Amino acid sequence: MTTIFDPTLPEAPPATPIEGWPDWSILIVDDEPGMRNFLLKSLAPRCQRVHVAGSAEDGAQCLQQQHVDLIILDISLPGQSGVAWLQSLREQGYRGYVILITAFADLETAIEALRAGASDFILKPFRVPQILNAIKHCFECARLARENFVLKHTLSRQIDTSTGLIGQSSFMQALRELLARVAVVDSTVLLQGESGTGKEMVARALHQMSPRQHGPFVPVNCASTSPELMEGSLFGYAKSAVKGAQHARDGLFYYAQGGTLFLDEVTELPQSVQAALLRALEDLHIRPVGSSQLVPVNVRIMAASNRNLRDEVAAGRFRADLYYRLQVVDITMAPLRERRQDIAELAAHFNAQLAQRMAVSPLCVSPAQMDYLMQYDWPGNARELRNLIERSLILGELNVSALYDAPARHPLASPGATTNLQSLEKQHIQSVLYSVQGDKSRAAELLGISKRTLERRCAEWAGA
Repeated sequence: MTTIFDPTLPEAPPATPIEGWPDWSILIVDDEPGMRNFLLKSLAPRCQRVHVAGSAEDGAQCLQQQHVDLIILDISLPGQSGVAWLQSLREQGYRGYVILITAFADLETAIEALRAGASDFILKPFRVPQILNAIKHCFECARLARENFVLKHTLSRQIDTSTGLIGQSSFMQALRELLARVAVVDSTVLLQGESGTGKEMVARALHQMSPRQHGPFVPVNCASTSPELMEGSLFGYAKSAVKGAQHARDGLFYYAQGGTLFLDEVTELPQSVQAALLRALEDLHIRPVGSSQLVPVNVRIMAASNRNLRDEVAAGRFRADLYYRLQVVDITMAPLRERRQDIAELAAHFNAQLAQRMAVSPLCVSPAQMDYLMQYDWPGNARELRNLIERSLILGELNVSALYDAPARHPLASPGATTNLQSLEKQHIQSVLYSVQGDKSRAAELLGISKRTLERRCAEWAGA
């Protein structure tokens, strides 16, 4: 039977913890009791969980009961050899690190070990610093692999992360206060709202404000991956699970360990993947496709959708239990047309940021042009505004009239058409009233004045 480390055994002297993840689980497989005890006493003070086994068969039983991140494996074992067991583990989809140890080695044995998937190879007898350096090397390789994947994954999405939480509208002020409260907990967050309202920007801001800020932020667009590949993309898969696969593959949950996994367009997940995601959220374990091993996960989930999830549940397209599990914190992003006072600040931000990036002069936005921007409904929200500014910087001028169909709005007068301040004020107020179909309460809100003031101005013009 597999012997799990007993804390009542004599402990080794206190030592400096190994850099990396302190919660890694290590399995020692060696048929010599003296070597097992030596490694146990050397590693137990430095690692949170250490397990020992005397054979490959006992080691396999340990792996069936719990997840192990790293195996220290002797080559010469009774029954199945260490190299043969390692080859079998890799074929079954084990993705952890394996350090092979042996007292009898030649070049052929070393080559065979590396081909089988060993991370390192150490000759007996060895000192404690040698095995510690080998383990530290595995920690570093895991960290770099995650960072490299997250960097390439982020670059491939070409997401502009500089928008931040820009705006002083009442909605943005309330949003900042809410994020400050939500950031300190690990609860799941559901972001809903129209496309372009900044759901991913809010998710990134929340990640940066949280204790997980030093961990990875891994975004995945659930609509961009085929339903057949989505489960493997999220949870990983064993080599035998995919026809023609040369290697097992880690999933996005693995690369998001210690950080945040952001599921954009979560309504596009197939029903089978929705069930697997629900299990992962409830059990904090995942099972790679084709693998029998459960892998513990330490990931915060944020999800986003431009559809109303409650409607999707009612239509039978989304699991109700997953919806309730995701909406612990439910944030609905306001469209830009409902927070028009943020338009000027957003336009100025995009203008300055994109001009610097494109090495061109910023645009000069006249009051009349800003009136056009303020009147427009922005069906594409902040993303559409950013695209307009970028396109205008390329062309050298801000052509806001192109936003409107010819009969859709009253054209604003040219800058020289009026010189009287009261006439300009009347023209601007009438334009805003027209844009909201005469709704005076809405127009007053957009103009930043009281409804009574607006009604008084309208009465004055009617009596003139």
